[in-house]
Amino acid sequence: LSHGYQLNAMRASSLLTQTYESQNNTDSTLKYMKIMLAIKDSVFSQAKMQQFQLIAFDEQQRQQQLKATEERYQNTIKQYALMTALAIFLLLAFILYRNNQQKQKANALLQQQKEKVEQTLTKLNATQAQLIHSEKMASLGELTAGIAHEIQNPLNFVNNFSDVNKELLTELKDEADKGNIDEVKAIANDVIDNEEKINHHGKRADAIVKGMLQHSQTSSGKKEPTDINALADEYLRLSYYGLRAKDKDFNADFKTNFDESIGKIEVVPQDIGRVLLNLYNNAFYSVNEKKKTASPPFKGGIESFQKEYEPTVTVTTSFNPPSGDKGAGISISVKDNGVGIPQKVLDKIYQPFFTTKPTGQGTGLGLSLSYDIVTKGHGGELKVDTKEKEYTHFTINLPI
Repeated sequence: LSHGYQLNAMRASSLLTQTYESQNNTDSTLKYMKIMLAIKDSVFSQAKMQQFQLIAFDEQQRQQQLKATEERYQNTIKQYALMTALAIFLLLAFILYRNNQQKQKANALLQQQKEKVEQTLTKLNATQAQLIHSEKMASLGELTAGIAHEIQNPLNFVNNFSDVNKELLTELKDEADKGNIDEVKAIANDVIDNEEKINHHGKRADAIVKGMLQHSQTSSGKKEPTDINALADEYLRLSYYGLRAKDKDFNADFKTNFDESIGKIEVVPQDIGRVLLNLYNNAFYSVNEKKKTASPPFKGGIESFQKEYEPTVTVTTSFNPPSGDKGAGISISVKDNGVGIPQKVLDKIYQPFFTTKPTGQGTGLGLSLSYDIVTKGHGGELKVDTKEKEYTHFTINLPI
């Protein structure tokens, strides 16, 4: 019989035993008690217990195998996860390595490009310096006649006073021989006065020559205290007389209105002189061109219906007190009543090599270099106000 059936029979026998016992039926009670004990002995015999132990042991083994299988499965999952993480790590490392290599290549390329740009910039700066020097040397030729005129005046004074002193010294010897002490002293005082004048005009000639040499040299960029009024006046006269020496028919009026309160300011004198010379030359050129094309005045009867054109260049300096967020500064204005600048080209006048003059009469570098000198070299402004066929007004604003 099966184990389950035996257990059911044992329970039934036990139930019948209790029932007959309650009825005081001794025979039936004993009968079913024996059956229950027999089944019990059969079910819980030594063999059965061993069989149950084997079943329990098999179940334990099965559970251990299941546990071991689960552990192997978990270990396999962990191995796969570790391998996946390692693969991801290696992939990231490869990507970072590749990016680093590309970055190094890009940096090397950028460094090469930077070096090329620096070399190009160095060449451009050298070329610009050469252009500036060439422009200065070109304008030096224009200045030569003006300088010759300007230097001639003090040399004439030196020569004249030297001749006068020679005569005075001869006269002094004669009076000394005669014993006229008072006359000797008077003549000696005249000689001293003349020597002071000779010294003054000699220094003036020396200053003109030094200015010419400074103009021809490459600028050192070193600022020094400079009398702006004297600088503006000197270059105005050099420009005017230089143009007159080139063109005998050229004639124009120039006026100055200098603010004496300016004094000396820190600038690079040869550079600012170069700017002024460009503006002066352009102004005189403009009024001269207008004069060539100006119609003669129409005269009828007593009065004239048209006033004769008078070419004029006006130079003004002024002190600018501090205003708002701007500090103190000075202004130099150069105004002419010439042909003016057409509005259509006004935006191009500071571009290198752009010029409104006929071919061969202008390099197109004057205003471009002037703009760089004022704005980059001195932190100032170069402004223009113009009306075609009427006037041009340039203003240089320099900070103090």
